[in-house]
Amino acid sequence: MVAGLTALRETIAGVRYPLALPDAEEATGAAAAIRNQLDDYLLPRLSRLDAPLLVVVGGSTGAGKSTLVNSLVRAPVSAAGVLRPTTRAPVLVCHPHDAPWFTAARLLPNLARTSHHTDGDSLQVISAQGLTPGLAFLDAPDIDSVVDANRALAVQLLAAADLWLFVTTAARYADAVPWELLRNARNRGTAVALVLDRVPPGAADAIGPHLTGMLRANDLGAVPLFVLPEIQLEAGLLPDRVVSPMREWFAQLARSAEARAAVVRQTVDGALAALDPAVEQLAEAADVQVDVADSLAAGVVAAYGDAEAAVDQGVRDGALLRGEVLARWQELVGTGELMRGLQARVGRVRDRVTAAVTGRPDAGVRFQAALGSGLVALVNNAAADAAERVAGAWRVHPAGARLLESAGDTDLRSPSPDLPDRVERLIRDWQRGVLDMVRREAGGRRTVARAGAFAVNATGLAVMASVFVATSFIPTGLEMAVAGGTSVAAQVVLQAVFGDQAIRALADKARADLSTRIHDLLADEAGRFLSVLDASGVDGTAADRLRRAAANVRAARVAAPLAGVTGLPQPTLNGVPE
Repeated sequence: MVAGLTALRETIAGVRYPLALPDAEEATGAAAAIRNQLDDYLLPRLSRLDAPLLVVVGGSTGAGKSTLVNSLVRAPVSAAGVLRPTTRAPVLVCHPHDAPWFTAARLLPNLARTSHHTDGDSLQVISAQGLTPGLAFLDAPDIDSVVDANRALAVQLLAAADLWLFVTTAARYADAVPWELLRNARNRGTAVALVLDRVPPGAADAIGPHLTGMLRANDLGAVPLFVLPEIQLEAGLLPDRVVSPMREWFAQLARSAEARAAVVRQTVDGALAALDPAVEQLAEAADVQVDVADSLAAGVVAAYGDAEAAVDQGVRDGALLRGEVLARWQELVGTGELMRGLQARVGRVRDRVTAAVTGRPDAGVRFQAALGSGLVALVNNAAADAAERVAGAWRVHPAGARLLESAGDTDLRSPSPDLPDRVERLIRDWQRGVLDMVRREAGGRRTVARAGAFAVNATGLAVMASVFVATSFIPTGLEMAVAGGTSVAAQVVLQAVFGDQAIRALADKARADLSTRIHDLLADEAGRFLSVLDASGVDGTAADRLRRAAANVRAARVAAPLAGVTGLPQPTLNGVPE
């Protein structure tokens, strides 16, 4: 059991909830509370089940907790007064024989031990001869303290109790905060006793039935109930005749090893049982983190996938072969010299091809530049649209908005600042690659050798033009002229050099190469968002690890059950009617 709980604690300590989701803060707090109870109570208590019983005295502001503790041990061990909050730091009082267990910082190990009053994060341990060995009282800060740290410490101390002794008053017994904590205690199987303090004369007849009814309604009807009248203090203490029944009840509990063991086993077993649903809530919160991270990532992938599809459509539909590109192409082939030369056998018209090409030395370069410029604009626009789409979707999501803030100086709403340069470099590299591909495909062909570099360059330009006309494209009007002209030109050139099937094969290879380059570039752009998401630290294995650790604890509890769990003995109700 100890090994399983230790592993569970380490697992919980390693789980984070980095995305800003509604349940993330709650899960973080719940995880801290579980770790605290493991450290403060379960692990040290399981190491010694027969250690002295710890009774944590909790309640609302001004309920009289400190006065009650002082009265039970017949000594002013905990400061009481009219200033609120009175108990700023917890005070633990025990018999001198039990002091070594509590001063060794086994229970509540993160609280430093001290023997004098302090307002710091420490536990004042005081010995009192008037207390029966085997039992200690811990006076906790107010559960409804105006000081946040006091309330948090009170909850932590209550989770470290073998027995919760709740103190409330006739005027405040129906307050919401105590009942919320009482229900938490019930749900965790913790042993609980209740003190109704400062009951005015004659008020018990009205309060008693109402209070006991509330206890039954909250499945707390078996909780021991002590009733203390409103009475004048004697030297700051309740008269002995008032507290003696309660003191004797606790003394009997302390003297009976069997009774103490029953209380400890009930509380420990209840705390172990409560771990299962508590850890499952942590696992579910971890699942939500993963689901949201996956959703945000899917949005990135979808946006940049659509951008890639838009570029591909723009490449295939012939739209780029208009305007400036069309003018440059017409300039390149308008004289008819290039076409007439390549329609004949290349070997016989080498000189005419050379004249046609060298006579207009810049036409091919201008066509290539115009085609590249159009493609650069297409890719840049698609990347800008994708960045704006993802940033907009993230901005309206609480987790996404926080991730955008965490990016710091990186403005994810726009493409990378160097994207235009990278796109231009990509197109230049692709165009060079097309020429290299034509050169490789030509290989040792004698026709190409006779035509020289001019045939290769002309062929490369024709391949580039062919890339931007889809096989399934049906042109009309101007598109007819553009698509038809480029297709015919490319086909004539490539058939003259390579054969009938060259136009399709080379265009397909060039188009695939361009698609791959654009895919990689847009993947880099998408990676700006995905890297921010990855850096957040969402752990896809967290939920499974939590559930496995909880299952190991559950199996250990089944294998070694805490037998003999019984309820606390019922005290006399001190005149409170049923």
